[in-house]
Amino acid sequence: MTEEEEKEEQKIVKETDETNDETEDDSDFVIDFTTSSAINRVSLKFLVVYVPIFWFSGLVVATLWYGYTVSTVPWIIKLLFLPLLLLFFSFLFIFSCLFFSKLLLIFINLIHLPKEGIFRTDKGATDFEFWRLRTEIKKIALWLIRNWPLPWIDVIAFRWFGIKMDFSSHLNDAWCDAEFISFGKNVTIGQGAVIMSSMVVGNYLIIKTVRFDDYSLVGGQCTIAPGTHFGEDTVLGAVSVTTLNQKLEDGWIYTGIPARKLKLNKYAEMRRDIIRKVDVDEEEKVETEHEVNIDEDKKHLIKKKRNSD
Repeated sequence: MTEEEEKEEQKIVKETDETNDETEDDSDFVIDFTTSSAINRVSLKFLVVYVPIFWFSGLVVATLWYGYTVSTVPWIIKLLFLPLLLLFFSFLFIFSCLFFSKLLLIFINLIHLPKEGIFRTDKGATDFEFWRLRTEIKKIALWLIRNWPLPWIDVIAFRWFGIKMDFSSHLNDAWCDAEFISFGKNVTIGQGAVIMSSMVVGNYLIIKTVRFDDYSLVGGQCTIAPGTHFGEDTVLGAVSVTTLNQKLEDGWIYTGIPARKLKLNKYAEMRRDIIRKVDVDEEEKVETEHEVNIDEDKKHLIKKKRNSD
């Protein structure tokens, strides 16, 4: 990053840090970080990348269809299994698109490696143009796989594109960028939330890693700005908005536009082997212990943490 880019980044970060103050900020420009779109203009030249993706994916499906039609299986059997076969072919086409999108991304990244920073959005700017190209390549595969009925299948796509995420976390129909995002364990993202590791603000493209630590929770319709870091057991209330590079501390509940501390998350427990149940009719609370499935090679870490407490 050049000295000029560093000065521009410091200027933008300074402006967004002011939104975290408790005092009111009358600047109209602060809202740019909550309203700017991810892509400020669409270029048809990037849509050409869909041609090879669809072409080769279609060839895979056509080859198997041809083998099925010319097989010696009786026609009555073919007819009976036709609905299942069509379902399989649609599944195959989607994953073929995902596979060829990944191959194309590998080739693109060899030419220009993705990186974090603040870049100009001038026409012909290398970082900006390659970012747009990567976005278009991932967009079609993610759209196809996220419209598949299986709710967990999008995790496969995000992992395939390099997002650190396991099957204990859930996006719940949220919109999420496909690079520079890291999910811990048991992270829950509410319906309609938007997670942006990249954002266009005016004449600048901002790309910053978004990180979610274990057990963090994002309410519905929230907007997560680039560079946001969720601490462990952190909760962000519904319809809230974070700011650029905002750090949400461990064990706190945040809410508002921009997000500010509300209160401590009293339900965050260091011990995950205790379940609290509340009997509303009897007006009593009951604590029960249950066994936690922990890998043998990880148990010493839990014991060390408890002893340190």
